Amino acid sequence: MAESKNWYLVCYDIRCPRRWRKAHKLLLGYGEAVQLSVFRCRLSQRDREKLRWELEQILSQEDKILLVGLCHRCVERVEQCNREDAWETEEERFRAI
Repeated sequence: MAESKNWYLVCYDIRCPRRWRKAHKLLLGYGEAVQLSVFRCRLSQRDREKLRWELEQILSQEDKILLVGLCHRCVERVEQCNREDAWETEEERFRAI
């Protein structure tokens, strides 16, 4: 039986550009970049702990990371507003000249 997976938002504030690039590259393997320092990842408990361990190898004491677990209802309410595929627009029906 497969492990259950949950959605997580991973947000970080990393001061050193070199460490930021390493963390960003690592997170690309786990999920999708929603914003510059925000990822959404679908992780099992084992994957989450592995990600935390790998991030601890990269980050220093001054860096901050936040893992936010999302329930199914929360996932449905998350909106991505500034993407073509996520923002529905109505086509013009007529145009006055």
